[in-house]
Amino acid sequence: MSEATRASRATIRDVARRAGVSVATVSRVVNDRPDVSRETRDAVMEVVRAMSFTTNRSARGLSKGRTGLVGCTIPYVLGDYYASILSGATEALHEQEMRAVLCPTKHEHDREAALVERLLRGTTDGAIFVLPSESAEELGDLESQGFPFVVIDAPMPLPARVPVVSATHWAGARSATEHLLGLGHRRIAIIEGREGWVATEERANGYQAALAGAGVLPSPELVDRGNFEIADGYEAARRLLALDNPPTAIFASNDNMAIGALRAAAELGFSVPGHLSVVGFDDSELSRVVTPALTTVRQPLEEMGRMAVSLLSRLIDGQRVETLRIELATRLVVRSSTAPPAPPPR
Repeated sequence: MSEATRASRATIRDVARRAGVSVATVSRVVNDRPDVSRETRDAVMEVVRAMSFTTNRSARGLSKGRTGLVGCTIPYVLGDYYASILSGATEALHEQEMRAVLCPTKHEHDREAALVERLLRGTTDGAIFVLPSESAEELGDLESQGFPFVVIDAPMPLPARVPVVSATHWAGARSATEHLLGLGHRRIAIIEGREGWVATEERANGYQAALAGAGVLPSPELVDRGNFEIADGYEAARRLLALDNPPTAIFASNDNMAIGALRAAAELGFSVPGHLSVVGFDDSELSRVVTPALTTVRQPLEEMGRMAVSLLSRLIDGQRVETLRIELATRLVVRSSTAPPAPPPR
C-alpha cells in the first residue's frame, strides 16, 4: 500500500495515537473548539498535516441533513463596505468547508423577505443578514422559529435574543471628534447618516459625548444629514460652509459623505486641511486614494464578516453561545485631511 493511500485512510484514532492525545482532544482541535491549549493544538495540527488527515466535514454535514450552504443577504455587492464584509464572511466559510448563497436585496423589503422565505425551506443551514431591511419584530419571529442566523450591522435595535455583530460606532465617532478637538477645533460640524439607523444614532452620540467632554456646547446649525452617499455629503457640506460662521472641521458619518465634503470644500475655495479639516468613518479604499488622503475611523469590516461566520457556525452546531452581541473595536487612522485650524486673519 502506497504512502498516499495510507495517508488518505488515516483516521482520527491514528492522529490521536501519533500526537499522544485522546480522540476527544483531536476532535476539539479539528472542530476549532476553544478548550485546548495552544501547544496541544499546534502539536495535533502538525500531525494532521503530516498525515493529510481530513475531517470530511461535508460528509458529516450531509449525514446530519445539512447542505453546507449559508445564505447571505446583502443590499449590494459593489462598494468597499459591502465587499469587505462579504470577503471576510466567504473566506471564513471556505475555511469551514461551507459555501455562501449570495442574495442581493437592494434594500428592498419585499425582495429580502422573499429571499429569506426561500432560505427557510431547507436550502441552507443558516444565514447572515447584512444591514437587513426586516423589522425587529420580523427578525424576532424568525429567531423563534429556530432558524440559525446572524445579523451584521443591524440598522435598528433588535431583540436581545437576536445575534448581532457590529463595530463600536459610538467609540469610533468619539475618537474622531476628540482628534479634531485635540487639534484645536471648536466649531466642528457633523454630517449624520440615515435617520433612525443604529449606526447613525450611535455615531452622533459619540460626537456629542466628545464635545461635552471638552466643554463645547453643540450647535444645531452645525448638524446636517445625508444618506451615506457622496452626493449627500457634498450637498450637506455646501450648506454648512455657506453659514455666516462656517465650521473649521467636519466629521462625516461615513467615508462617502466625507469625500463629498472634500469636493464641496474644493469648489467653494476652502483648502483642506488649511481652512477645513475633514474626518470620515469606514477606512474605505477611496479614503486612501483621494487628495488629501482622508483621516477616518477604521471599521473592521472583514473581521465582522469572519466573526459572524464563527458565531453562526456555533449556532448551527447547537453549541451554547455566551454572548449574542459582539462589537469589534474601531480605530482612528490619521492621514492628511486634518490639521489645526487656521489662525484668524489679522
